[in-house]
Amino acid sequence: MKIKFTATKVALALSAAILSSSPVIAAEKMKIGITQNNVGVDSYQTTYEKAFKESAAGMSDVETIVLDAGGDVARQISQMQDLIQQNVDAIIVWPTNGQALVPAVRQAYKAGIPVIVTNSQIAEAGRQFIASFSGPNNITQGKYSAEMMCDALDNKGQIVQISGQPGYSTAIERQKGFEDRLAEVCPGVEIMETQPGDWNREKSQRVMENFLTKYDKIDGIYSGDDNMGVGALNAAKAAKREGMIFIGATNFAVGYEAMARGEYYGSIYQSPADDAVNALKTAVAVVNGETVPKLNYFDTPKITKKNMSNFTKPVF
Repeated sequence: MKIKFTATKVALALSAAILSSSPVIAAEKMKIGITQNNVGVDSYQTTYEKAFKESAAGMSDVETIVLDAGGDVARQISQMQDLIQQNVDAIIVWPTNGQALVPAVRQAYKAGIPVIVTNSQIAEAGRQFIASFSGPNNITQGKYSAEMMCDALDNKGQIVQISGQPGYSTAIERQKGFEDRLAEVCPGVEIMETQPGDWNREKSQRVMENFLTKYDKIDGIYSGDDNMGVGALNAAKAAKREGMIFIGATNFAVGYEAMARGEYYGSIYQSPADDAVNALKTAVAVVNGETVPKLNYFDTPKITKKNMSNFTKPVF
């Protein structure tokens, strides 16, 4: 029996043979670098990094380079420059200092690498060079905390404030939001003094100890996050000073527990996992050419003992 070949069949057979013998070229992965502020400083940032890595591991087409500046501005600038040299597809940066980072962000912009700022904004001068900001609205968080303080004190009293790390945009914005809103809705409440707690519980406890020595009457304490707020609470408990209102601006597990005990009035609910996942998804969308908001905020509602049952206890 003879087999009859047509020209079409021969061409198809040759094509199949060529394809089967050619090496398969894998699609190149999207490469995204992130330089974080200071992972070791608090449990929020530790949880953020873990969630970021887990989210990236679930994306088969994404490769990440995860760096930590350790709170050092010069190191973060160097890390950004290194990522630019590696020609990554996008850079996510959690600024150590919003002003100092502007030249590095501009350098990435000129190199054609989109920058997504996460969690804490950079200075106004650098915002023209970023693709998007992903994170909480820190001004709004400060305003919400002021409103809770006003409600708790019924528009009268003297308070102290423990702010975050000096020069750090989150600290600056939360303080501004708090002070501006307090002046609007609670002119009867006076902020006697503000000192930085650097996001550190032990330092904030020492700051509060000094406040307690200096002021015989303190009606309320506003802290830039619950880590610092619980440090202040610990100082007040040790000094047996009662009747003060404690309010924070990021709800930590220790703040949640103190709230349940009735020792801590209120805070702002913010998830580090949502923060991390939102940043990575924003970066991927930007690289893929999708339209994303310039300010890509996620929701951070007020939390008090009255509504805390609606929220899962923070893991950080």
